[in-house]
Amino acid sequence: MASTPEAKIKKKLDTMLKSLSRSAVWFYSPQSGIYGKSGIPDRVIVACGNFIGVECKADRAKKPTALQLRCMKDIEMAKGKCFVVYDDETINQVKVYIEKIIHDSNKTSESTSDKT
Repeated sequence: MASTPEAKIKKKLDTMLKSLSRSAVWFYSPQSGIYGKSGIPDRVIVACGNFIGVECKADRAKKPTALQLRCMKDIEMAKGKCFVVYDDETINQVKVYIEKIIHDSNKTSESTSDKT
């Protein structure tokens, strides 16, 4: 079964997300259509309570639509974080961001438990 270039990026992103701590990272793939909301990023992630949206594109030349950009802007205005990924390097940027959240959360948990 042939995959589209964007589907290959989604699969790589999912593989990376599955490699992270399940207790710290939750994600899903929202559906658009009559029961969903158009413009939502391809992956919605919660990492230690932090909301992250990731829009997948086949390559660097593909850009988010105006509706996707609006949704990403709304997410960031609500203190979430959004990424556009299209290759291994941009997927790794998401991984580094999430790993920092996990690391910072663990440090906070350790310092809180030290005080009790």
